[in-house]
Amino acid sequence: MTKKDYHVVPQGESWAVKREGAVRASSLHSTQKDAIDAGKQLAQTNRTELVIHSPNGLIRDSDSYGNDPNPPKDKKH
Repeated sequence: MTKKDYHVVPQGESWAVKREGAVRASSLHSTQKDAIDAGKQLAQTNRTELVIHSPNGLIRDSDSYGNDPNPPKDKKH
């Protein structure tokens, strides 16, 4: 079974945490930071990636919490 990533995306005036391919959001939050915190917990628990989108929907950042065969070279975390 393929593990599906979690995405933090804008949804109306809120921010949603959605699992890749899901129709409904896993959770809704009033701020992007709150959504990122919730998404991080889900991604760590399920050992997947968290993809963070900007307000216009473009991918802003991503963090891998699984067994990444090609880990990034950045030192942000």
